[in-house]
Amino acid sequence: MDFQVPNTLAEQIANYLGDRIMTGAIRPGERIQEATVAAELRVSRASVKEALFTLERWHLVDITPRRGASASVLDADHAAELYDVYMHLLIMLARRLCERWREPDREPLVSQVHAATLSIQAKTPDVSAIVQASFDVMDLCCEVVGNPYLSEALSNFKPAVSRAYFFSAARYRQDLDRTGAFFTRLTRAVLARDADDAEKQVTGFANHQKQLILNALSPDASLTL
Repeated sequence: MDFQVPNTLAEQIANYLGDRIMTGAIRPGERIQEATVAAELRVSRASVKEALFTLERWHLVDITPRRGASASVLDADHAAELYDVYMHLLIMLARRLCERWREPDREPLVSQVHAATLSIQAKTPDVSAIVQASFDVMDLCCEVVGNPYLSEALSNFKPAVSRAYFFSAARYRQDLDRTGAFFTRLTRAVLARDADDAEKQVTGFANHQKQLILNALSPDASLTL
């Protein structure tokens, strides 16, 4: 990701550093020096400090007194807790979507899911593109549901969830057929307004994704970030 100065400087710095943490360019536990980042990006240390606080809120950075900031460590316990909470938020979204979608929402929802499916079926799957397409589906569902608190909560999970996907990218690529099938079954349940089936689909898929990440984090795993 190339750094570009945006309207909101601290947020763009956070996105830039966050991308490097998520993809492993900044490794777990690695120190992030304010002065070094400020010099590299030609920005003020105050903007970097603000960005680091944002990354801390996203659970990508740990900030400790007298030691400063470092990329947070993703371990099995944190990954399990992350997915348990994320799953319950997605269940709430799916159930509300079953209740609240209206006929004009049908085509946009189906089209967005189709776009995500095309990303999954690409000849050379790009995990970053698939994750973004999945979030695009989630964002549209949030828009239809119209609950700003739920939308904000889910949005705040994006960086940590993205990092987990990148961590288990090889395993995730091998499992894309299951991801595509999940989107198909979930869409069918939502359009049928079957909230119980929608919850079942989210629960099963989220637990499976959690297990992929836990397998990647196991001591004998051959993959490391």
